Parts: sequence; C-alpha cells; structure tokens
Amino acid sequence: MAIRKTAGYAWNLISLIGMLLAVTAAALIVVFFAFEAITGVEHAYLGLMTYFMFPGMLIFGLLLVPFGAWRVRNERRKSVIEGMASLEEEIPQFPRLDLNIPARRHMFLFFIAASVVFVVIVAIASIKGFEFTESTTFCGEVCHVVMEPEHTAWSNSPHAKVKCVECHVGPGAAWYVKAKISGMRQLYAVAFKTYPETIETPIDNLRPARETCEHCHWPEKFYVGRQKIFNHYAPNEQNTPRQIDMLIHIGANPASKNANGIHWHIGKEVTFIARDKKRVDIPYIAVKGKDGKVTEFTTSEKPLTKDEIAKGNKRLMDCTDCHNRPTHIYHSPGEEMDLSFISNRVDRSLPYVKKVAVEILERPYKNKEEAFATITKEIPAYYAKNYPNVAKDKGAAINQAIERVKEIYSQNYFPAMKVKWSTYPNYIGHFYTPGCFRCHDGKHKSAEGKIISKDCKLCHDVLGQIQENIPAGKRVTEFVHPVDIGNELYKTNCSDCHSVGGHDVTAEGKGKQEQKKH
Repeated sequence: MAIRKTAGYAWNLISLIGMLLAVTAAALIVVFFAFEAITGVEHAYLGLMTYFMFPGMLIFGLLLVPFGAWRVRNERRKSVIEGMASLEEEIPQFPRLDLNIPARRHMFLFFIAASVVFVVIVAIASIKGFEFTESTTFCGEVCHVVMEPEHTAWSNSPHAKVKCVECHVGPGAAWYVKAKISGMRQLYAVAFKTYPETIETPIDNLRPARETCEHCHWPEKFYVGRQKIFNHYAPNEQNTPRQIDMLIHIGANPASKNANGIHWHIGKEVTFIARDKKRVDIPYIAVKGKDGKVTEFTTSEKPLTKDEIAKGNKRLMDCTDCHNRPTHIYHSPGEEMDLSFISNRVDRSLPYVKKVAVEILERPYKNKEEAFATITKEIPAYYAKNYPNVAKDKGAAINQAIERVKEIYSQNYFPAMKVKWSTYPNYIGHFYTPGCFRCHDGKHKSAEGKIISKDCKLCHDVLGQIQENIPAGKRVTEFVHPVDIGNELYKTNCSDCHSVGGHDVTAEGKGKQEQKKH
C-alpha cells in the first residue's frame, strides 16, 4: 500500500496525541500557576499537579511528537528501500534541514518558538516545584494521614512560621541530598502503606541542633534568668486559680551557687548512654572539662558494666535532648483547659468544667467523629443532670466550651495514627515525664564521689505562689503541693504521679492516695 507523499511526518496518531498532551499540559500549568498567584491559595495537591504532574505530562507529550514522526519516517524509508512505495526523492538515513524551502523554514521557526515557550514553562515549573518541595504544605499535607499529627502540632507551635526544611534539613548540599534520599524511602512507605502506625521518635539521623537551631538561638546571647508565671486551675467545682511565680535560671548566674544555670550543658562536652530508644533511662553520663579531663557518672540503680560502657552507643548531648519537642508540641487536656480559661475561651464559672472536659478527652475513641459526638452529648448532659440552673442560664457558655473541647481533641488526639498528647513526651521540665530528673536524680555518682544534684534551686527559684491551701497574702519561697504529701514531695518525682497518659486531676486524686499510704 502506497504511503501518501503529501502527508508530513508528524501527521500520525502518536505525534498528534503528543501535541495534544503538550499543549493541554502547558495551558494547565499557566492557568493553575496564575490561579495560585492571584488567589494566594497554596494547596498540597494543587502544587503536585502544577509542578510535577503537568510538567511531566508536557515533557512526555513533547517526546511523543518526534517519536511518532521518527516512526513514520522510518516506515516510509523502509518502504522505499524495499520497493513497496515510490517517492520523487530518496529518503536519506538522516533528515536534511533546508531553510530555502518555505514550508520547512516556517516549520523550523515554529519549532524554535514553541521550544522556547515550553522550555520557559518547564524551567519555571521546575523552580517552583523545587520551592514547593521545600514548603510546609508539601511536608505536612501531601501525606495527610501520616503527617497530620506533626503538621497540626507544628501549626499551633511557636515555630509555626519556620519551614520544616530549616530544622530537618538546614543549609548545605550534603544534608539536602540526604533529606531527598530519605524522602524517597518515605514516599515508598506512604505509597505502599508500609509506614508504622505511630511514627517513632527521636529520629536517629536528625541533623545536630547546633547546625540548625543555633542559627536563631545563640547560646552566647542567653541571659541570666527569666521570670515566668505558671497559671493552673484546680479540677474542682470552682476551677480555683493556682499560680506559681518562678525565676528560671536560664544562663549564667554569678550570684547563685550554680554559676552556670540550665544551659550549663551547652558550654560543655557531655556524652551519655541511653538504655532505651526514648532516652529516658540514662545510666551513664560523661562530662569533659576545659582541661580535657573526663568525669564519668554512673547510676546506682542497675549500673552498666565497664564492658557495656565501652561498647555502648555514646551520644553527644544536643539541644534536642531536653528541647525534644521544640515545634511539634502536644498539650495535655489539663494544660489546654488552663490556657482556655486564661484566654476566656471557656467560661471558668461553669462548675467542674475542667474536670469534666479532661475526663471526656482522655477516653479512648475509634475516630474523631466518635469523640466529637461524645463531647457534644455528655457536656450538656452533665450540667442538665447536676446543675439544671447552669444549663438553663449558661447555654451559650456550655456550647462555647463544647466547641473548645472539640478543638482541643482535634489538636492533640489522632486515632488514625494511634497518637495522643502523651505519645510524644516532652522533656522540658519534669511534670509529666522524668525530664531533667533523667540525669538530675541524685543517683548518678562519679568515682570521686561527686553526685549530679537533684536540687530544684539549680534551675529555678519560687518567687511566690497562689493556691487554695495557701493563706491569702502569705509569701511563699518553696513550692507548696496542692495536697499535703509530706516528704514524698522531695522523694518522688512529679512524673511518678502525673505520668504521661495520666490525667491532670491526679493533683487531687494521687495526692489523696499518697496521704493514705503515709
């Protein structure tokens, strides 16, 4: 069958499909990019289509055009050689470009212009695509189910204006390449659902904080102390205010016995061995002095042998060993209710509202819908049964409390990933976790008899305290527990009662248990 001489090489189904794909993709890129620029909307899947799917479609289409043309030309040439078709001129092995022929000259100029347009579009899409992969939208919303807990916690943290890559990658090509290689593994895990139901922390290969955090937080600029007022509310009928006024010894304090303050660790080379992945059980610590001498501290409870110390995985202490949740911060229901009272998002005059909310929030739920349904039903039911006048007179306040409690749940509980506020303990302080007391427990001792002190005044001084069991106007310089637990206040860590996963109402309940024991 003879092949039409007048038909151009690009006049074939494959090339035409390629042209259609290329033109459509180019138009979609321009339209979507314009939409994003005009509206300011940055959506994860919109970005994936604009900067990855459509450019890929454009390039694929452009490759189909010459492939189809080459295929047709090859068939024609083969037919001529085999004598199956006759043309006015022999088709050479390689195409000739003769600009003296108007049709070919016009086609060549069109090809140049179209190439420039497509190259510009692909270049812009590539640059914007790179920027998109560095955005918090890409990091937090593309893998929605997996990253929902961390993205939600980040968006409600003090670092919500800091991009993920600024901490997780930082500057330099080496860490960028490492991050992208790691990202490919994560992409595979999400695509084939091989990721763990709960993301494990800490991350072993996280870049050292001194290469990222210290770009903004300079140890040289740490000041001596900071006064901070902690506001809490009792889980009782009146939601009684409790306040602790403290001076936190952040940096060097020449006037105190501890002349270095909390950030003493930054100026030293401190290494340790953790017995567990969470780095809670720390049986061995080594401190290198300015003179190069290393002082080793070992715990008196289940100490490591010399062989275990020699073979142990020694970690250089980093900012994130204490500030382990600097951005992805989850709050306990009690903390959230305290903050809600302070910000007037929950009416404190509602009897037992903190206790009721905390108890409802800490129940296990299959999903967010079940939790919301329970919150919506049980809070008004509680007041209708126990305080009918309050239910009648403060309906608006109760509804506001319901919405706030639902918001607390959505920010701190994620059933799909089996994550709740206590899944990722925060080591700053020592209320819900051992925190500081992982090392400062009075049980780590050196060969010379030096002990890592548990003295509270190393880190802070109590300037004042307001509480229901403290007479009004009385000046307090030592912490007073809401319930008298005797010497257990100094023997027992806070987290032994207020442990992660426990309820904030333990300030009452656990205190009474200790009274019964002693």
